[in-house]
Amino acid sequence: MNVVCRGVRGATTIEKDSREEIVTATEELLHLMLESNQIQCEDIASVIFTTTPDVTSEYPAVAARKLPGWGDIALLCGHEMAVPHGLKKCIRVLLHWNTSKTVKDINHVFIKGAVSLRPDIAKLQKLHNNLHQEGR
Repeated sequence: MNVVCRGVRGATTIEKDSREEIVTATEELLHLMLESNQIQCEDIASVIFTTTPDVTSEYPAVAARKLPGWGDIALLCGHEMAVPHGLKKCIRVLLHWNTSKTVKDINHVFIKGAVSLRPDIAKLQKLHNNLHQEGR
């Protein structure tokens, strides 16, 4: 079993730029990324969070720090490029995961308005809806 570092992508959007909404949306996205890939926090090498320039009320990493076992994981926040036709109020995540899974076995998670970034992965919207309805 060969363990390598793989990237797991995720993105979500918020309705308004507020601390509460940023933290809640990021927590939801991280939970879905972890659940859909069966990721254990001890296997996470690092995580990069980016937001569009219109998201400034809180760092998305604040949400990650609330998760059990995430206190020692290297986290970094930054802004995406301000592309005029880009998606607004978007939070993106690139999680670096030490795993034996192949690239094809990884589930990238794009929810809410961020589904438009990767329509080919829109099937995960159904997973999001199911988990949300179950109260997770």
